[in-house]
Amino acid sequence: MSLKLSATQIRCFLLLLWIGIFLSQAEPLILALNYGGFTFLGVLGAVFANSTGAGGGVVFMPFFNQLEFSVATSVATSFAIQCCGMTAGALTWWAYYGKLKSTNPTEIQDWQVLPKLIGITVPLSILGVWLVQILPQTFAYFSDPQSLHTGFGIFSICLAVAIFATVLLLKNKPLKSKLEMFDYFALVIIAFVGGGITAWLSIGVGELLAVYLIIRGFNVTLAIAAAVILSAFTVWGGIIFHLVETKAVYWPVVLFAGMGAIVGGVLAKQLVLYFSARNLKLFFAGWVFLLGISTLPL
Repeated sequence: MSLKLSATQIRCFLLLLWIGIFLSQAEPLILALNYGGFTFLGVLGAVFANSTGAGGGVVFMPFFNQLEFSVATSVATSFAIQCCGMTAGALTWWAYYGKLKSTNPTEIQDWQVLPKLIGITVPLSILGVWLVQILPQTFAYFSDPQSLHTGFGIFSICLAVAIFATVLLLKNKPLKSKLEMFDYFALVIIAFVGGGITAWLSIGVGELLAVYLIIRGFNVTLAIAAAVILSAFTVWGGIIFHLVETKAVYWPVVLFAGMGAIVGGVLAKQLVLYFSARNLKLFFAGWVFLLGISTLPL
């Protein structure tokens, strides 16, 4: 109960903070007329991001391209919006985990691994983001925008196909609830590499973690919750560079899209819990497939 109250208090604080920032603007009504439409974009992006763990950048980036944002502005602004939406989603999923511990001793067995997943992946993901941001020349061979988008798109499509296959071939396989030695090794690679990809695309690490856990046979809702929480920590780690170094965040868009993202981050859990495990896998695989298509430079 206290965990749920804590999450609610933080959401209320964020809402009050947003109202204060909005009212402090020189011409808040004109600002709302010009950028209020981004609120819906924030809701849409956060709903998909927090119901799949794959990140909302795939929704935001095409709109930013239409606005002719630079690459740095697009990535920085996407990071800032996700700091709002993924944080709201992470708090919501963590509160759900706390509720399971106190009310559902059967299902919580599948979720006991959540703290360990977060403890392993978060530091390495943030390290991956920081290394790419601070030392981009070290990864110059891998950081060509077109080749990276192409590689990530193809990889996402392959992962989606793999999830579809698990739905068809592993219908009655019991859920895993413990990490094996192979999982520890894989999680280290996924978190570090995914963090680096996220630094370039503003998406990546959450998708990779969720797909891996689903394919390995863990609870699909757990996989999404872990991916959302990891993504939230990752974007907070990554936004520091853009605040201090690039200063490329486009704040008028963040003000309204961020508010919408907070709403979407809270609502997403209900969407996930509405689906059965099988249908949730299909929904997730479909989203990852579309994400892969969208990142291909067609």
